[in-house]
Amino acid sequence: MKVGDKASVTRSFDETMLAEFFDLARNAPPVGYVPETLLSGIISYLLGVKLPGPGTNYLKQETKFLASAQPGESITATVEVTRLRPEKHLCDLSTTCTGADGTVFCTGRALVLVKDVAAPVEA
Repeated sequence: MKVGDKASVTRSFDETMLAEFFDLARNAPPVGYVPETLLSGIISYLLGVKLPGPGTNYLKQETKFLASAQPGESITATVEVTRLRPEKHLCDLSTTCTGADGTVFCTGRALVLVKDVAAPVEA
């Protein structure tokens, strides 16, 4: 893993998926946009599955929500390594979620604990 490494994934949430989410959340009123929790969840997926990947321990996430994603809209989440601290097994990453038209839904950073920050990222 090195500074500048990136991983992205694109997802969308249709009305049926959002209804299921609100059913799971119990008593949460449905809204006409994709809840911020689901945007954060896409970022969490990337950290745990893609970059840094399995074995990652999530320590902190700061997110600023700037716009709302609409049901059915493509959302691309991206994480990028911005700093490595091998002596502490820490990795800082920038995080963003954007729409197909370039709208930035959220931006922020994450701090994760990684067993071996010097290990190469698998493609």
